[in-house]
Formats: sequence, structure tokens, C-alpha cells
Amino acid sequence: METPHSPAAGTAGTTAPILITSPEQMKELGRRLAELLRPGDLVLLTGELGAGKTTLTRGLGEGLGVRGAVTSPTFVIARVHPSLVDGPPLVHVDAYRLDGGLDEMEDLDLDVSLPDSVVVVEWGVGRVEDLSDDRLHVVIHRTVGDTTDEHREVTVTGIGPRWSDADLPSLAG
Repeated sequence: METPHSPAAGTAGTTAPILITSPEQMKELGRRLAELLRPGDLVLLTGELGAGKTTLTRGLGEGLGVRGAVTSPTFVIARVHPSLVDGPPLVHVDAYRLDGGLDEMEDLDLDVSLPDSVVVVEWGVGRVEDLSDDRLHVVIHRTVGDTTDEHREVTVTGIGPRWSDADLPSLAG
């Protein structure tokens, strides 16, 4: 199993670490990332509690032009945000409370949603990789325990052929 901070087998490309110093910069990174996404893309977000996974997803939602406020789906597990601009819907999943991997997530029908949507799964590593051979893994690192520091280091890794020619280094700004 891949660990949150190590490259996965089949890695197509990785960004250099992107330094983020504010929530607005994290949202802007999400907006830039949205420009690279298309229907069928699976994005896994890894990071400590409070690292900025939902803030990044808010930026993705803005960049994709979806309806509804993107908030943490922790207690509802998944939210679907339809497109307002004839683009793919955003399916935002929080797998933090799910321990059974893909079997437990079957009720969410992510395999049905994936071909037509952009599916973003917080805490997805070790749970949903079987949904697609092609996926984007975003790791957000912050100093654990320091809740006042807004500095984050973000690394984006493309896994599979879908990401072999993607310009992931352009995300750095």
C-alpha cells in the first residue's frame, strides 16, 4: 500500500513541493488544479486534520463552476455539486470515518459517478484506489500541532497514463 508521503507505483509525474502560506492561496491552487481536470478524474487528498483539504476542494469547486458551497462532507460522507457551466459535477467524499475500504463505500456508487464526474476523496488512500488506475494524489503537509501557522507544503502526483502528459509543474504558479 502506498503511504501518504511516498510516490506510488505507476507514478506519471510529480510537482515540486508547492509552498502555500494562506487559505486563499490554497483555494487558488484548487482553481488552477480544476483547469487540468475532466470527467472521470479521481483525486485523492491526504493531510492531517486542518491541513486544508476542504479549502483546496472549495477552489476546485470554484474552478469547475459547480453549484453549492463546498463544505466538509464529514458527517454526510459525500456531497454532489452539479455544474453550473455545463462541466462535470464535483463529487466530494470524506472517507475519514470509513474503515472498510471500497467495500464500505459501495453504497456511495462512486464507480457509477466517476465516468461523468470529478470525484475528490479526502482520506482516500488505502480506500478507493481500485476505482481507477489513473488518479491524482494530493498530499498537504503542515506542522502537526501548530494550528496558527498557515504554511503548507503541497505535492501533487499523477498516477497512471492519464497524467503522463499533464503539466503538473504548472500548478506551482
